[in-house]
Amino acid sequence: MSNAPNRVLSLTDCVAIIVGLVIGTGIFSFPAFVAGTLGDANAILMVWLAGGVVSIIGALCYAELATAYPSAGGEYHFLHRAYGPNISFMFAWARLTVIQSGSIALFAYIFGDYATQLLPLGPFSSALYAALIIVVLTGLNLTGVRQTKTFQNILFVATLIGLGVLILAGVTSGAAPPPAAEPPPLTMASVGGAMLLVLLTFGGWNEAAYISAEVKDPNRNMVRALLIGIALITALYVAVNIAYLSVLGPAGMASSKAIAADVMRAAFGDAGAVVITFVVLFLILDNTNITLFTGARSAFALGQDFPMFRFLAQWDSVRGVPTRGVIFQSAIALVIVAAGAFARSGVQTVVDFLQPVFWVFFFLTGLSLFILRFRDPTTPRPFRVPLYPVVPALFCLTGAYMLYNSLAFTGRGALAGVAVLVIGLPVLLLARRSSRTA
Repeated sequence: MSNAPNRVLSLTDCVAIIVGLVIGTGIFSFPAFVAGTLGDANAILMVWLAGGVVSIIGALCYAELATAYPSAGGEYHFLHRAYGPNISFMFAWARLTVIQSGSIALFAYIFGDYATQLLPLGPFSSALYAALIIVVLTGLNLTGVRQTKTFQNILFVATLIGLGVLILAGVTSGAAPPPAAEPPPLTMASVGGAMLLVLLTFGGWNEAAYISAEVKDPNRNMVRALLIGIALITALYVAVNIAYLSVLGPAGMASSKAIAADVMRAAFGDAGAVVITFVVLFLILDNTNITLFTGARSAFALGQDFPMFRFLAQWDSVRGVPTRGVIFQSAIALVIVAAGAFARSGVQTVVDFLQPVFWVFFFLTGLSLFILRFRDPTTPRPFRVPLYPVVPALFCLTGAYMLYNSLAFTGRGALAGVAVLVIGLPVLLLARRSSRTA
């Protein structure tokens, strides 16, 4: 048994992982809120296109960091090199206890909600489905990276087929959208609020940094996978929104409670709504599986650096799995699901309070590119961000702007994220003390 990951992921595997990380339930819900915020078809399409451009700018920065400093720790590793162990520990703490485990629980709970529509299991149906899917996907991840990536590729194909059917429904339905009302004037607040939702829907491509140590020919494939993956996602998101607009128009989108089901129902009747439910289930499985896959790798990196968490630093070289990281992360996710069974808003709150925390560390990761270029000028950089320093500066400014929007959008919900970081401070002190005595 070795503590080093193997390079087993091809370019196709990486693209499938990135698409699986990004495309989720957001594209079936957030377009309605974006339409309600903007009210104009052209503005709606422009913000979704802008989301792709912003994501590509960020991906170029991550590609330089990931090829210069490949590690299963991803962002944790970049932050550690740029700022030292304290900041990187706080990031790993927030990621381990809330960001990843909470996201896994949230995805699993949404899966339970949709599965319950098809086959209810009683008053705790959603929670039972959520726990079941976490256990099943944990078992799958423990069997090995090859089995996990094969399953991921199958879900990737199913996702593309499902979205293709949705786009086709919008083109062929023949339904006339309702007359468009006079759109409200665009303001910084409305565009900022819309971009927060758009970039949340694009969120996840940064998780590719956690597989940089497992990619074949990473100097070429990391950059190519990020650019191909985000370009494909952007094209799909714009096409899906065109389908929504073709059938429902901006006003219909804004008033819809189940926007994809409404489009499918217009094209194929009630059977279409059932079909899209299965598509959503595939997407949630996709999201849950890959979030578990990447999150366990940051737990592994934390265990390598801090003796207090050394139990997480176990890598099964035969299966290519950070075994204890997978189990520990899934256990936290199951606790959150159990809490959600009695307080559904507890799981939903994760979406609100993780946003400010996420954008803080996203901003710090972008800034680390400047710091590491200055501090490590001799480090080989197989890929360099074009138009430096303009591109990474745009990335940092975007991170700062979205941090502001997330604080304004979540309001008091941001206090929960701050509370998680505060709880991490005494844990950091204990971890540092254990490191000195080890």
